[in-house]
Amino acid sequence: MSNDTLRTSCAPFRFHFHCCRNISCPEDTEYGRKVLSGHAPASSFLDLEDNENVREYLVDLPGKQKRSPTLVHQAIRETLNERTDLFSILNGGICIVARNVEIIERDKVLNLFIPSIINGSQTQGELKRYFRLNDGNPPKNPSVSFQIITTSDDGLIAEISIARNFQNDVRPISIAGRRGELNELEDAIQKIIPKAKLRKSESDVSEEYLDTEKLIQVLFALSPESIWEAFDESRRITSKSITYSQKTRCLKLFETVYQNKEAPPYKELYKFFIDMAAVAWSTYTTWKKHDGFIGTRIRCIERENGRTISEVPDGIVFPIIASFSAFIDKKENRWTLSFPDEFDEKEIIDAAAEAFKDIAKHDPQQMGKLKACYSSLHRITSIYARFYLQS
Repeated sequence: MSNDTLRTSCAPFRFHFHCCRNISCPEDTEYGRKVLSGHAPASSFLDLEDNENVREYLVDLPGKQKRSPTLVHQAIRETLNERTDLFSILNGGICIVARNVEIIERDKVLNLFIPSIINGSQTQGELKRYFRLNDGNPPKNPSVSFQIITTSDDGLIAEISIARNFQNDVRPISIAGRRGELNELEDAIQKIIPKAKLRKSESDVSEEYLDTEKLIQVLFALSPESIWEAFDESRRITSKSITYSQKTRCLKLFETVYQNKEAPPYKELYKFFIDMAAVAWSTYTTWKKHDGFIGTRIRCIERENGRTISEVPDGIVFPIIASFSAFIDKKENRWTLSFPDEFDEKEIIDAAAEAFKDIAKHDPQQMGKLKACYSSLHRITSIYARFYLQS
């Protein structure tokens, strides 16, 4: 089918974009292809077909058994919910093929003829979920990077789809896992949660694996001030907010702790990690679905059936967990988390809700990043620790 025939035989898909550039190489031009690259609002991708893709969206497939989200889906969700402003650079973007394209620069629109996503169906699926949970009108419409390849060669489209779905990058988690730096952490957590397995490679994406990077972030957030300050002396970490906002840095810090685990101050921090791994994960998962948030009227908290809490954003959870560092103590040469009998969870939830509204201005990402949110909650737990744990 010729390009002229395409223009008259089918209606184009109107694709709105922010910026678009022709990056075709000489070979593309010689063989009648075109390659465009740019950024577009997430809403532009929602209605695109993905029938040419070798891998469809793997969660909530119509007519098929429901599958749980993998760590890949969870990572995309986390970026959408917690770091929306970074989505365009943290997400790999979406690759689209089309038989032809018309560029209407004045309207910032591409007319795509018979388009299909060939790489990025998981991203598109999570974007649809993000818009659906927000009734089609989320607080932010993040930018998404795209590449569009136009060709009328069906065989080439199939080859591109297959090739673009091979992943060869080696991520830091795989390096740490291959070096054995996560083995003792996994052994420690299995003593309390026998069937738990830590993710040690980017290929460990099924639901049976715990998110190792998240666990390390939580452990750093929960670490007591005594060893945190000793560890932090030479690293200029001004706030525990980095435990929320800098996942890769936390993993690298953990590697440093592991590699120096026989020398102070790393030795005590590593022991804390081993002693507290299972407790930290249990604390995190509990507060991610804590029913105490019912009635707080925080809109970004996901609910089932309009009431039961299904997911509290990490930006709210991390300052709370960091405040619990006031309740960390060492007993009989083992680090423990002990809540005072008098501690009222409702008080910390109310304080978190107030910080969310007054300090973070209803933005969970800002709450996770702002030092003031961490300080306001830690002041409360410190008072409890001073009067009830030390008396």
